Amino acid sequence: MPELPEVETIARELRRDLVGRRIVDVEVRWERTIALPSAAEVKPLLVGRQIMGTDRRGKYLLFPLSGGQTLVIHLRMTGQLHVVGPEATPDKHTHLVLTLDSGRRLFFRDMRKFGRVYVVADVATILRQLGPEPLNPDLTPQQLAARLAGRKAPIKSLLLDQRVVAGIGNIYADEILFAASIDPRRPGGDLQMNEIARIHTVTRQVLAQAIFDHGSSLQNYQRPGGAKGQNQERHQVFRRTGKPCARCGTAIVRVVIGQRATHFCPQCQR
Repeated sequence: MPELPEVETIARELRRDLVGRRIVDVEVRWERTIALPSAAEVKPLLVGRQIMGTDRRGKYLLFPLSGGQTLVIHLRMTGQLHVVGPEATPDKHTHLVLTLDSGRRLFFRDMRKFGRVYVVADVATILRQLGPEPLNPDLTPQQLAARLAGRKAPIKSLLLDQRVVAGIGNIYADEILFAASIDPRRPGGDLQMNEIARIHTVTRQVLAQAIFDHGSSLQNYQRPGGAKGQNQERHQVFRRTGKPCARCGTAIVRVVIGQRATHFCPQCQR
């Protein structure tokens, strides 16, 4: 968390408050939040720059700036972004504060301190290892099959591998494989073309629905205004261990694959 739908929701909802605004002050409250360049170099790079857009690549948020730099934020497990009024007080989990020319401020909060902030001239510095976007129409079932060919790792692990496809995390990998009726333990290279085509189709459906629902709020994820997402209400298997499968009534089971908790129906997913 957050995964592609949550990051996409954040990017969309920040546009109104950020695009066109100029950064007038920067406060780094925990230096290790800044991954690149150093914390001391961030303020001169950001102050005076206009935010030209809010975009997403995989699980990364991208804020292109006037002057050619891009502010890149990876929220990791517990990161949150909130646009607040000048009266708001940053708490102990607020590690970066950007003050805008509107008087409002962007708070980057991160309870677990895993999130990272980058300011780079070339986003490829950070993103070059990412695979294709799963919602990009250029990604065909045949191309997905080529990326899985010969792979012995479980399909669940391959969906989580950001070099295979970008943006899918633990929640939506489980939901995608349930929707595709695929056992998450099966080696990716053993899947037939019709099965890969199913994964391709339902991936788009599951992620699109989750974006429509503004993501899944299970623990720490909040939208920029503080509201929760609603997609958790649609989850069929994720964190439903022991509950009946909505299709067949079999109890959902939990196993560990690649050190990640994995939930599936042993009857429906083959």
